[in-house]
Amino acid sequence: MKNTGRLIAAAAIMSLIAAAIYLDLHTWLTLETMQTERANLLERVAARPLVAALGFMAVYVLVTALSIPGAVVMTLSAGAVFGLLWGTVIVSFASTFGATCAMLVSRYVLRDFVQGRFANRLAGINAGVEREGAFYLFTLRLVPAVPFFLINLAMGVTRISVLRFFVVSQLGMFAGTVVYVNAGTHLAEIESTSDIMSPALIGSLVLLGIFPLIARRLVLLYKQRRLTAGYDKPSRFDRDLVVIGAGSGGLVAALIGATVKAKVTLIEQNLMGGDCLNTGCVPSKSLIRSAKFAADVERASSLGFKHAETDFDFKDIMARVARIIDGIAPHDSVERYRSLGVDVRVGRGEIRSPWCVAVDGHEITTRHIIVATGASPFVPPIPGLDDIHYLTSDNVWNLDEKPRRLVVLGGGPIGTEMTQAFARLGSDVTQVEMAPRLLVREDEEVGTLAKASLVRDGASVLTGHRALRVETRDGGEKCLIVADVDDDAGAEVAVPFDEILVAVGRRAAVSGFGLEALGIELTSTGTIAVDDFLATNIENIYAIGDVAGPYQFTHTASHMAWYAAVNALFGTFRRFRVDYSVIPWCTFSSPEVARVGINETDAIAAGTPHEVTTYDVGELDRARADEAAEGFVKVITANGSDRILGVTVVADHAGDVISEYVLAMKHGIGLNKILGTIHIYPTFAEMNKFAASEWRRAHKPDWLLDIAERYHTLRRG
Repeated sequence: MKNTGRLIAAAAIMSLIAAAIYLDLHTWLTLETMQTERANLLERVAARPLVAALGFMAVYVLVTALSIPGAVVMTLSAGAVFGLLWGTVIVSFASTFGATCAMLVSRYVLRDFVQGRFANRLAGINAGVEREGAFYLFTLRLVPAVPFFLINLAMGVTRISVLRFFVVSQLGMFAGTVVYVNAGTHLAEIESTSDIMSPALIGSLVLLGIFPLIARRLVLLYKQRRLTAGYDKPSRFDRDLVVIGAGSGGLVAALIGATVKAKVTLIEQNLMGGDCLNTGCVPSKSLIRSAKFAADVERASSLGFKHAETDFDFKDIMARVARIIDGIAPHDSVERYRSLGVDVRVGRGEIRSPWCVAVDGHEITTRHIIVATGASPFVPPIPGLDDIHYLTSDNVWNLDEKPRRLVVLGGGPIGTEMTQAFARLGSDVTQVEMAPRLLVREDEEVGTLAKASLVRDGASVLTGHRALRVETRDGGEKCLIVADVDDDAGAEVAVPFDEILVAVGRRAAVSGFGLEALGIELTSTGTIAVDDFLATNIENIYAIGDVAGPYQFTHTASHMAWYAAVNALFGTFRRFRVDYSVIPWCTFSSPEVARVGINETDAIAAGTPHEVTTYDVGELDRARADEAAEGFVKVITANGSDRILGVTVVADHAGDVISEYVLAMKHGIGLNKILGTIHIYPTFAEMNKFAASEWRRAHKPDWLLDIAERYHTLRRG
C-alpha cells in the first residue's frame, strides 16, 4: 500500500511537470518575459500588494517544490517588482517553503528505497548528517553555484529532521537571496543598452559572480578557525614539511620535498621502509618464490623429469627472506635519505598542534604535516584467541620452524597467498573464510579457480565457515571451532592446529600520535578522512597510504605521496586532485590474480551497460610450454565499443601482463589498438592481443564480409 502511494505521488509530480512543459509555462520564467511584463506586474502590486505578494509566493513555492527551472529568474523578478526589502522577505520564505516541500516529496518517494538499497554505503553519511548535518547544509546553502534543487532531493533521502532542514535552509539561503534580489532591482532599471554598463548594475553582477567564491572561502576559514582555536600559529617555521611514517608513501613524500629544496623532516618510530619492506610485500613474495620452486619440484614429471626432490630446512627459507629484506633495506635507509637532504628522526612522532610535531619530546614547527602511519593487522574478537600465541603478517616472519598444522583465518589476498605458500612448503594448512568464496572482491569464477589451486597444492579450504572460538584441550592441543554459516543446526567442527595465522584485514594506524586531540575526522571504516587533494579537515595536515585509504597498496601510497607533497608545498599556486581512475592490484597466488578497473560483478551491480570478452590462457603457446595453461583474461568494455572499463587476468605473471591494460585505460587506448600492436612470441603478454582478437571477432562487420565474399566470387568469374 505504501509503495502504491509513492507511485501515485511520483506520477502526480511527473504529471504536473509534464503539464508545465506542455503549456510552455517555462516561457514565463525568462528574463525577456520579466522585462515585458514588469510594467503590468508593477500595476498589480500597486493595486493589490498583499494579493500580488501571496500569489507570487505561491507560484515560487510551486516552482521550487517541483524543481522546475526558473527560481533564479523569479528571484530577480522579486527585486524588480517588490524592491530589495520586500523582495528579499518574499523570496526568503517562499524558497524555504518550496525547498522543504521538495525535500519531503523526495523523502516520501525515495528515502526508503535508497536507504535500503545502499544501506552500507550510506551508514557513514547518515552518521555524518546526524553529527554535523546542519552545518554542512548551511555551507551548501551559502553557495548559490550548487543547484538548490539537488540539495533538496539529496537531503530528502537522509535522516535530517524537517524542522532543522527548514531553519538551516532559511538562514543559509538568506545571503544568496539578498544578492540575487539586489541584482534584480538594478536589472529593473534597464531601459536601453547603455544602461547595461551602469556602475550599479556592473557592481551587482560582479557581486553575483564572486559571491560563491567568497562564501566558500568564508566557510573554509570559519571551519579552520574553529578547528585550530586554542593553538598558536608560529610566525616562523623550522620545516616546510614534516612526514610521519617512513613506509612507501612517507618515503616518496619526503623525497619529493627534498628534491624541490624544501626543508623536510621524516619521522619513523619502527623500521625504515615500513610494512612493505619489513613485513609485507618483500618478505611475502620472497617466501612465495621459494614455495613456487618446491611446487615445481613436486610436478617434475610434467616437466619431463622422472624424479626430483627437495631437501630443505625451514630456517634456511626464512633466512633467505631476511637476506632479501637486508639487501633492499639500504634503498630505504636513514643514511640514504639523509644523504638526499631529508632530516630523518628515529623516534615516536606526536602532533601537538596543526603546526608542531614532537619527536621524543623535541618540538619541530612546520608549515605542513603528512601523516603516513600505515596500518596494522586487524585481529577479530574471537573468544580464546587472545589466550594463545597467534601469528599475523607482522610476526609470521619470526618463525624458524615450519608449522606442522597451520590454520589461516581469512580468504583475502594475504590469507590466500600464505595458505598456498605454506602448503607448498609442506605444512598441513586449513584456510577458513566466512564468505562463500575466496577473494570476494573478484568475480565468482576467480574465487573458484583460486580454491581449486590451493586444494591441488594440498590445502584444505573451508569457505562459508565462521570461526566461533579457540579451545585448548587436554594435552595442550589447540583447536579452532568453526561452523558452516548455512547450517541452521549450527553443527561445530574442530580444526586442530599448531599455529594460527590471522589474515582478515588491516586497520588504519590512527591513534597514539595526536590525531584525536586535534579533532582529525575519520571515515566510517576507521581511516583518516581526506578530500580530493588529500587534505584532512585541518587544511595543512594531509594523509596518505593505508592510513587514509581507499586502497591499501604500496603503489597507491606512492601515488598519493606525490599529490600530497605537491599540494602541501605548492598549493598556494595550484592544487592537484588525486587520480584514482586507474588503480591495478594483484594477488600473488599461483596462478596470479590481477585486476584493474571494474569486473563483471561490479558492472552488473552498478547497472553499467557492458560487454564481456574472455580469452582462455590454456590456448596460449607460452603457457603450454611452461606447463601453466590455466586461467583466463576477462575484459569488460562499454557496449558496442572497444573502450576498456576493466580487466581481470588470472594466469602466471598476471601482475606483469596487466600493465598493458593499465596503460591503455590511463590513456584511452582501446582493444583495437592493442590488437594492432606487435607482441613478442612466445610470451604471456600475447594473451592481451588474443583477448583483443576475441573482441574483434565478436564485432566483425558481417555485412562488409558479405560484400567481400561477393567481390571475390565476381573476380573468380
